[in-house]
Amino acid sequence: MKIAMPYINGNVNPHFGSSREFVVFDTSDGKVTGKKIINNETLHNHGGLARTLKGEGVEVVIAGGIGRPMINALHEAGFKVITGASGEVEKVAGDYLTGQLVPAPAICSCGGKHHHP
Repeated sequence: MKIAMPYINGNVNPHFGSSREFVVFDTSDGKVTGKKIINNETLHNHGGLARTLKGEGVEVVIAGGIGRPMINALHEAGFKVITGASGEVEKVAGDYLTGQLVPAPAICSCGGKHHHP
């Protein structure tokens, strides 16, 4: 299974829509076995990002704050979406794999007009 997260400085980017990089983790037997950073600079639409992640074989998207249109695009593309995550991406991926990641509602409606703490 592959897991993707918006990525900034080693952490989950708290604002999905402003993320210019995504980390994709390869997993096997409940452990992370590899990771790849994808640049999102040229994808400025929900469908393009969903197609890119699908092309990478991603099944699960873990995010912090994320807007409803992006959640809808990810669901329509067949992804499982977990929201409300924060912290170091390796730890978040490990917590998800061991069932310790606690999802929380994190719907953002700012339209990218401000920065989240």
